[in-house]
Formats: sequence, structure tokens, C-alpha cells
Amino acid sequence: MRFDLAELSAAERYKLLGGLIVPRPIALVTTRSADGRSNAAPFSFFNVFAEEPPLIVLGLGISPSGGAKDTTVNIRDTGEFVVNLVDEAIAEAMNLCAIDFPPEVDEIEVAGLALAPSDKVAPPRIAQAPVNLECRRYLTLQPARERYLVLGRVVMAHVRDGVLDPATLRVDRDAYAPIGRLFGGGYVRTHDLFEMPRLTYREWLERSGGDR
Repeated sequence: MRFDLAELSAAERYKLLGGLIVPRPIALVTTRSADGRSNAAPFSFFNVFAEEPPLIVLGLGISPSGGAKDTTVNIRDTGEFVVNLVDEAIAEAMNLCAIDFPPEVDEIEVAGLALAPSDKVAPPRIAQAPVNLECRRYLTLQPARERYLVLGRVVMAHVRDGVLDPATLRVDRDAYAPIGRLFGGGYVRTHDLFEMPRLTYREWLERSGGDR
């Protein structure tokens, strides 16, 4: 099968790319509006981008009503946000935050999530999340109307005790249980793992038994 993306509608491109590029990590993003109202919304068009400077990338789409999402507006107006990574324990709460609630409904309260103050940015972080990344906007691109690509510089990381060794920064995979996004209502757990160490060129030569 071959697909010329220029011949597909936006909805078809989303379905094709979102279904094939999986699993994706989930960013439950907390922001604060210019008037001080907190918001939480999940995004799976998200990943780490670089370590120097330490950057993450968010793809922010349009709201069901057709305008910019609250998260987009808040980042645009304040330049700050927190990426709260999602594990199995808060998966259902994350899903509730994805509901298109009317403005008078607090999705954070509905989801039963607790907020904790951040150290370096104004938006709060989610206390139950295993990892919180406090971010400041580094760069924003607007490839289409009300669609934004945001690079955020991570200025502070909070990690739940037991998730990693503070001396080596090695993550304990049994203690950390992030989930990944597939498509539609599909998600994946991360318990079924296998090891595949990256080889050096010399190790590859030794395994292949040849000289090059």
C-alpha cells in the first residue's frame, strides 16, 4: 500500500500517522491562564527533543470547537507549563482530563488529581504523577491555523522516590510504569520488556567474525 499524503484529508492523515507512529509517551500538561486558572490536558504528540539544551516537544492541535485549546492559549500567554508523565496509576484520571468540559467544570477536580507548587514556573504540577518536568517556552512554530509546535526547555525535574537511582540516574523499570498511546482508545503498558544493548563497531566485528 502507498499513501500520497497530499491526497488525504487532515482527518485521514491523523488516523494514518497516529495509528502507525506508536507507542507514544503521554504528556499530561498543566498550565495556568493569565488570570490564574489552572488547566490540565493530555497530549500524545509529545517527546523528548534534545539534551543540550534540555528540550521537549509538544504538538498542540485545535479544540473540538475549532479554536485554540486552553493549553495553547495559556502557553502562548504565559510561556510556562509542566509536563506530567502518565503511569498506570493515573491513567484513568488522565483520560478524564481529555473530556471537553465546559469552562465552569474543573477537570483537575473531576479527575481527583492533587496539585503541588512548582519550583521555577507558575503552573502547578500534578502530585500523583511519577515525573513532573517544569518547562519554559523555548520556541513556538505555527505550521497551520491554531496548530502549534512548542519546544519547551526543561528547567526542573521532579521524580518520585524509588523511580531512579539518584547516583546513577538509572531508572528502575519495575518501579516506573508509564503507559503509551496507540490509537483510538488503545494504550499499552511497559512491563513486557526485552534487552537489546547497542553494539560498538568493534563488538559488531567480533560477532560477525570479519575484518573491515
